[in-house]
Amino acid sequence: MSGGETGRKYWAASTDGCAVIADDPWLEPFQGDLRYRYKQYADRKAAIEEREGGLDAFTRGHRLFGLVLADDGIWYREWAPAAKEVYLTGDFNGWDRRSHALTDEGFGRWSVFLPNREDGSRAIPHYTKLKVVIVTPGGMDLLRNPAWSTFLVQNPDTFIYDTLFWNPPPEWTYRWQHAEHVPRPEALRIYECHVGMASNEPRVGTYAEFRDQVLPRVKRLGYTAIQIMAIMEHAYYASFGYHVTNFFACSSRCGTPEDLKSLIDAAHGLGIHVLMDVVHSHASSNIMDGINHFDGSDNQYFHSGERGHHRLWDSRCFDYGSWEVLRFLLSNLRWWIDEYHFDGFRFDGVTSMLYTHHGVGTGFSGNYAEYFGMQVDMDACVYLMLANDWLHTRYAGVVTTIAEDVSGMPTLCRGVDEGGFGFDYRLAMALPDKWIELLKKNDDDWDVGNIAHTLTNRRDKEPAVAYAESHDQALVGDKTIAFRLMDKEMYEFMACDSPPNLLIDRGIALHKMIRLISYSLGGEAYLNFMGNEFGHPEWIDFPREGNGFSYHHARRRWDLADNPSLKYKYLEQFDVNMHRLDDEHAFCRVGNHQWVVLAHAEDHVVAFERGDRLLFVFNFHPTKSYSGYRVGTWWPGKYRVVLDTDSWDTSGQGRVMWDVVHETQPGVWHGRPHSLQLYLPCRTAQVYYCFEVDGEAMADADAHAGQRLVGQPARAADGAAAAAATEEEEEDRIDQPAPKESEATPAAGVPAGPTAPVTREVPPETAPVGEKEAAAERTLPPITAPETRPSDLSSADAPQRGSNGKADATEWSFMGLFRRRT
Repeated sequence: MSGGETGRKYWAASTDGCAVIADDPWLEPFQGDLRYRYKQYADRKAAIEEREGGLDAFTRGHRLFGLVLADDGIWYREWAPAAKEVYLTGDFNGWDRRSHALTDEGFGRWSVFLPNREDGSRAIPHYTKLKVVIVTPGGMDLLRNPAWSTFLVQNPDTFIYDTLFWNPPPEWTYRWQHAEHVPRPEALRIYECHVGMASNEPRVGTYAEFRDQVLPRVKRLGYTAIQIMAIMEHAYYASFGYHVTNFFACSSRCGTPEDLKSLIDAAHGLGIHVLMDVVHSHASSNIMDGINHFDGSDNQYFHSGERGHHRLWDSRCFDYGSWEVLRFLLSNLRWWIDEYHFDGFRFDGVTSMLYTHHGVGTGFSGNYAEYFGMQVDMDACVYLMLANDWLHTRYAGVVTTIAEDVSGMPTLCRGVDEGGFGFDYRLAMALPDKWIELLKKNDDDWDVGNIAHTLTNRRDKEPAVAYAESHDQALVGDKTIAFRLMDKEMYEFMACDSPPNLLIDRGIALHKMIRLISYSLGGEAYLNFMGNEFGHPEWIDFPREGNGFSYHHARRRWDLADNPSLKYKYLEQFDVNMHRLDDEHAFCRVGNHQWVVLAHAEDHVVAFERGDRLLFVFNFHPTKSYSGYRVGTWWPGKYRVVLDTDSWDTSGQGRVMWDVVHETQPGVWHGRPHSLQLYLPCRTAQVYYCFEVDGEAMADADAHAGQRLVGQPARAADGAAAAAATEEEEEDRIDQPAPKESEATPAAGVPAGPTAPVTREVPPETAPVGEKEAAAERTLPPITAPETRPSDLSSADAPQRGSNGKADATEWSFMGLFRRRT
């Protein structure tokens, strides 16, 4: 069924996994796939409830497997279906490989009980080494780390990680001081971090150092959450933590489990939400210290043969259809929350999980057929649905889950009960790629229409985490954004008293603008990798043979930002200013208002409304400043500047006067019922707040995106202008032609930028569109009448302007990945 409100209501009432179609009619041809997926999830959940007593019991695998303490001893249980015999050995029995045999319990389970000694002490002392011996059907002894090991250290002689029994005495056990969890913040501002890299010195940092030195910085900057990478134990440091060998153990490079607990507890004491970068998409192919070939078989935890190997990553791929693999992974999530008090997860490599081709060699065009069919790993889909369903039920209001998916899979961030996967956010992965692409060009050639399109190009009702640069884009062979902008000039001209340098001035200006527009237009949450807030130079390179095992580029130079004589402090201060603005006038939130007012190709100007009566205006032009530049806006009233990339406290020139009150003028402009005339210095951005709305009859609830339905009477406060907006919308274009340079006149008394400011009123009338303008226009977000929010549109409702200024019949994917002209 399709068409209109009737069809929407029909789909919204579905309970078979098709409710998501109500908001995305493009899914309707795939309703059979959605029903099948949901049924697989429901059947698996029902089977777990019948056989295991429900997901809550099923996720307690860590209380059944591994080394589990009882009052009278220690139970050790392992799943090794291919084993002929299993033994436990270690320091506790003098490494006798046959003295402690495990009993076959059936279904591949083996167990042994080690009673307490006569003096009441444990049979296995704390911090002693142990291994499990797997005897294969062929009689071979395989020495393995227990699959559920909770602490391992690297043997300096063999370089292999060995299990240590972690059971510290009470005086060494960490005692929690603060709340078990920090609820999911409404303003999710994530500081992505790597504890080992967080040292200012060229060495591996510790949990304790991060707790004492980095957490206070995160709080001062204004972030509400941290996302910690490389927590799960990994033998290869240079893997950035993504080749996990031991899933229940925290990385011992940075300290002990008690140290990690103290870090998380301290973060909670500061009100910081703590996320973990969890890697369930693949595992290290290591055999001696990982879980690969644990029981001697190729397919215990992973698919056998080619399907079980990720050739691009040289790692193993989980068999999500296996009952015990599901128990292992779901229990792993619970372990990190219950044992360490993590508040949520960023799921790594979701694209690799969703498809049997792992996304390798696949270019996702946005065609929905790419998201359904035999190439989809249905077992992985079911696992993700089960994980999100259970996490959000068990830790309601607390847990946050974020998906790292590059494919654009629809329904990823829709509720499981609606037919989605249940994630809270998806990473807006196209954003950092776009900035790298643009930074390879001269900024005079930047297409601001395409920038606006990329930043707004996300699915309705599926919140995204915006970020300007990715941690892995700065790995060896690439650079941070700051270093791309300023390169070697950073070595000589970042001192506050250094001679003026145009490359440094340009880099600092664009660095602030790139962060601000990504933050304010690119999503409903924001992420920054540690150090990038102050323009960390150079790149990331972990110690390896190729660099002489150096830690020089595997650290963070906090001293640069803390040195008052260097300009890094200005970039960091701008980060503080952005977060302070979001606190005072919320703009980066789930469900708040967003409307692109203007994206002018020739002028390099982007303007948009966002959140709490904020108007963002960006002038990316490298040389032209504009005086009296008219910008449309929804809210009538008085405006003042509340954020400026050109402010003196962030190494700007202070060309915009903060004490000036700007008042709107009635009349449709850029499809909005009111307008302001503003001074726009080149390479700057300003944020204006409507601090006094004319006529309180226009409540914020309506002003936020103009939520009046088509045909609903306008309010008295903006009646004539709103009515005019409805009539003239078809004649108004977002990307409007600029007057010729000869027609522009400098405004008297206005401070000049690199060139004299240009007086520019962009006329609302439609003018002939040249080839350049038409090309830019095709990249713009869909234009809609002011009575309807972009976020309220279904994919079938979004009109797109053609070069004649009229609406073309268009098939539109709200992911924006493809359009087919009809």
